[in-house]
Amino acid sequence: MVLATLLAGLTGAAYRLGGGPSSAVPAAERKLPSFSGATGWLNSQPLTEASLRGKVVLVEFWTYTCVNWRRTLPYVRAWAEKYREQGLVVIGVHTPEFSFERNADNVKWAVKDMKIGFPVAIDNAYAVWRAFSNEYWPALYFIDAKGHIRHQHFGEGEYEQSEKVIQQLLVEAGVKDVSNQLTPVDPMGAETAADWKTLQSSENYLGYERTANFASPGGAIADQRVQYTVAEHLRLNQWALLGGWTMGKEADVVNERNGRLRYRWHARDVNLIMGPAVPGTTVRFRVLIDGKAPDTAHGDDVDQEGRGTITEQRMYQLIRQLAPIFDHEFEIEFLDAGAAVFDFTFG
Repeated sequence: MVLATLLAGLTGAAYRLGGGPSSAVPAAERKLPSFSGATGWLNSQPLTEASLRGKVVLVEFWTYTCVNWRRTLPYVRAWAEKYREQGLVVIGVHTPEFSFERNADNVKWAVKDMKIGFPVAIDNAYAVWRAFSNEYWPALYFIDAKGHIRHQHFGEGEYEQSEKVIQQLLVEAGVKDVSNQLTPVDPMGAETAADWKTLQSSENYLGYERTANFASPGGAIADQRVQYTVAEHLRLNQWALLGGWTMGKEADVVNERNGRLRYRWHARDVNLIMGPAVPGTTVRFRVLIDGKAPDTAHGDDVDQEGRGTITEQRMYQLIRQLAPIFDHEFEIEFLDAGAAVFDFTFG
């Protein structure tokens, strides 16, 4: 069976640079582009097209706060381990979305924390991104042993088909005894697939450049210290600030203790990309659902009382509900000043 037939019609959730859903499209028969524009490497010496010739290569574009990428990671990690001895080389290209993701120490932390053992190219200048003409996180490119891109897939899902591509390319490369069995994967925590059937809230950036549905009276006021108040009633997917905040282009910073953010959402999970505005500091917070502690609906980064601490600039999983799922009002109160909030994602 040829790859074009095997893989027709693949789709998956992904985000284009700047936001927006995507789906997979047929791969072009083109050469593996150069990695020479990478600004650094982790877990490996720099890799080149020549050094990869004769290997089957899987290239994945990622940025470490992207929830869509996080949900693909357990599969890519498993494939890298299973097929490494048979000649598969997995390369993660880390192309940052937020400014703090350009910080090499942050990426090193993510690689260690998320147990990424395969080579990672640091693409802070977007040179590798442009060489591939890529537009999405996550994006998977499958390269055969002759150095041709044979398939590409944008977003989550279709893991069975993706692994079959790897198996077929290894067979074509002359590898003996390639298993046709699929790798068992049991995602946990933030790596668990979204509950697509109940998901009615989509990603929303919080800085004034890209945000939507901001409902505090008076609207967003850019780059000024403001005392915000909350609207009496939030409609689904509206959000508001309460207390002293500065709304910036990329993120909102809470200027005083007990600043709050409220959001009305409909999904199983609530994730928030945030961090200390001053790296190296910590900020305590507490989350509520409809004015109450989350109890069994708490996420990995809070306890049953909804309490947690911001330590790194990353995605925090705050809520994971049990069924049934319906509209709720989420609130996060920052018990210390100095938190920067960037982006809500849901699952």
